[in-house]
Amino acid sequence: MSSDPKAMLNALGLKPKHSWGQNFLGDDEVLGRIVDEAMLVPTDVVVELGAGLGHLTRHLLDVGVRLVAVERDRELAAALRGLSLPGRLTLVEANAADLDFAKAASADQVIVVGNLPYHLSSSILFEVLDQRLHVLRAVFLLQQEVVERLSASPGGRDYGVLTVLLGLHFHVEHVFDVPRHRFFPPPKVDSAVVRLSRRSTARAPIGAEARFRRVVKAAFAQRRKTIANSLASDAGLWTELRPVDALRQAGLDPGRRAETLSVEEFAALERALGPSEKDDSGAVRE
Repeated sequence: MSSDPKAMLNALGLKPKHSWGQNFLGDDEVLGRIVDEAMLVPTDVVVELGAGLGHLTRHLLDVGVRLVAVERDRELAAALRGLSLPGRLTLVEANAADLDFAKAASADQVIVVGNLPYHLSSSILFEVLDQRLHVLRAVFLLQQEVVERLSASPGGRDYGVLTVLLGLHFHVEHVFDVPRHRFFPPPKVDSAVVRLSRRSTARAPIGAEARFRRVVKAAFAQRRKTIANSLASDAGLWTELRPVDALRQAGLDPGRRAETLSVEEFAALERALGPSEKDDSGAVRE
């Protein structure tokens, strides 16, 4: 069978599901670069999200890894079964946006890769964050604008909630861009590849994960306001200190805006709130 996505779909009698964000990448040069950026060795266990027609799947298998290919489209999953290699490839029919990566792979540490549907990017990135103790590395093909946000530095409009939350626990790298014409069908925007490499320790100490996320989300809730005014909108955060006092205790000017604060400064602000029970639940979504 041809490796051209359009020809493969025609041969299978299928069409891209636009509502599912299906844009297939059959470019071997780009696929090879994605695998290279994942820095894989044969002993790795890899979870591929959105295996589609199996283009990236084949390149991953060439490295010799044990691979779990995740695909929720039953028609595509049926086509993927022909790729099965005993003990090397496992196909899981599931929604990547709510998948337990380690459980699906029967492994404590995994590397996650995928060409992600744009509308699921945020949900999947939060899953990586929530499951970070089991994710050594993640390499995703995403909308270019999203990658620019994830890798942004403080001070610009791209810097936001996910930038800070992921930056606390991962090294985030915008590794290369992929123009829209490389896909079938071509999306309306360009894409880029991002690599998330888990830090051995958090970039800065915090009191509690859930409270850190709540502070960051509140800070960015009203970007045009000063951080003191934005934080005041979440009264539940301020049981002892007023926002202005907490900011000053953290050594921060209350007149600054959220996008100017580094990850370390957000961590200092969260710590200024005082002791808190360790809590890693609190899933905050942007």
